[in-house]
Amino acid sequence: MNEDAAPIRVLIADDQAIVRDGLATVLGLLPDVEVVGTAANGNEAVRLAVLERPDMILMDLRMPGLDGVAATARLRTEVPDAAVLVLTTYADDESILAALRAGATGYLTKDAGRAELAAAVRSVARGQATFAAEVGAAVIAAATTSPPRKPGNAADALGSRFPELTRREAEVLALIVNGLSNAAIASELFVGVTTVKTHINAIFAKLGVRDRASAIARVAGN
Repeated sequence: MNEDAAPIRVLIADDQAIVRDGLATVLGLLPDVEVVGTAANGNEAVRLAVLERPDMILMDLRMPGLDGVAATARLRTEVPDAAVLVLTTYADDESILAALRAGATGYLTKDAGRAELAAAVRSVARGQATFAAEVGAAVIAAATTSPPRKPGNAADALGSRFPELTRREAEVLALIVNGLSNAAIASELFVGVTTVKTHINAIFAKLGVRDRASAIARVAGN
């Protein structure tokens, strides 16, 4: 860690005390992370986020009172600079899509390991979308109500949903949804990273979004 860099300020929201305490301990051991508070429900998470202005909120979905989806939507308005990383037991399509549509930047399930969680926190804090493998399939499935021309072909599904995209742009978007980096997309499509960046800029312009997370939320139906 660069000693001159400010730590990533994280707020943890989960209704189970043992989970909150465990996450706070795990993240507190990271040299570049500072846990600024914990919340037992969505209302408390929003209140603390407004007070503490964290860089990101680690958000459970199922909580009493205001749930994680509703809290995420409120945070987009009340603390727009704070990213939301969902960490939940639930990986069903409905939960995934609801969280993305509410504005979550990342989505992990609670079976993620410490290294995966740490990487996700750092990635989301940098403004990069980070999603568990289950998310890509759910988003692609939601992209169109009609079947793609070739079963299982995500680019076809996205091409049907967004006809303004070229075939190559639809392929790039499908790989973004599945969590691939620019370098990984370039390797997958046998093109240069600069070419990938050009396609991504075109995709963002055509979809009216500013970043990967917004593009994924757009695909999810937001």
